[in-house]
Amino acid sequence: MYALVGRVFRSFAMLIAFFALTGTVQAAPFAAIVMDARSGETLWQKNADTRLHPASLTKMMTLYIAFQEIEAGRMSLDTTVTVSKHAAAQVPSRLGLKPGQKIAMRYLIRAAAIKSANDAAMAIGEHIGKGSEAAFAKRMTKTARALGMKSTTFKNPNGLTAEGHLSTARDMSVLGRHLFYDFPQYYGLFARRTADAGMAQVRNTNTRFLDAYEGA
Repeated sequence: MYALVGRVFRSFAMLIAFFALTGTVQAAPFAAIVMDARSGETLWQKNADTRLHPASLTKMMTLYIAFQEIEAGRMSLDTTVTVSKHAAAQVPSRLGLKPGQKIAMRYLIRAAAIKSANDAAMAIGEHIGKGSEAAFAKRMTKTARALGMKSTTFKNPNGLTAEGHLSTARDMSVLGRHLFYDFPQYYGLFARRTADAGMAQVRNTNTRFLDAYEGA
């Protein structure tokens, strides 16, 4: 049993730690869930269905949809994205994109996944949403429902605070499993310590955790 729990914690410790930090948005002091990554069975939970602000975990859905688009052949890692003023104006963490700049989708994906860059995530969302953040957010919520995330509503692609932008620990665990099983070819990206993001070398915001926690 301890070995099983250890494997599960290695899979989902990111979700547990995040919601413990951001739970003050609502009445619950924190929300957490430990789930068997293989079966989806819940092993332990606390406030797992309390709706809280998901912050940068939002980018998991942005990347999930980007991977969908790539697999469907509607874009590729080499697709050139033109950065809007709105995307470039996003607050840190940022890659440092400039209005009108052209950059390959692969670099935006790396920056969003590894550096948690808000400008990169917005550029991804606007490109897929054909210039509309709102249209992309609606697709995010629609995709969430299709995956079984019943308590999640997205308002933007990067997780910056917005009214009604809410999720739960349980829903985010569901999304984490789908990222792993639906797109295993991309999942290793989240464990990279550094990566070339085209205009800069980016470092993983969770490097200390990746180095200290076996299997993360």
